Amino acid sequence: MYNSLVERCFDDCADSFRRKTLDKQEETCVRRCAEKFPKHSMRVDMRFAELNQGDATQD
Repeated sequence: MYNSLVERCFDDCADSFRRKTLDKQEETCVRRCAEKFPKHSMRVDMRFAELNQGDATQD
């Protein structure tokens, strides 16, 4: 999962290989990308819990 996050953020954000370090724009992009992942994951977990709770009440 971690490797997938790193690969996705790198592919989305790193578009220039002029130097060894990220420029400010790339760094900001990577930071935003990495912050989105836990939020998305938490939302998916909450949705699954809601669906499971609904299934349990229907039985």
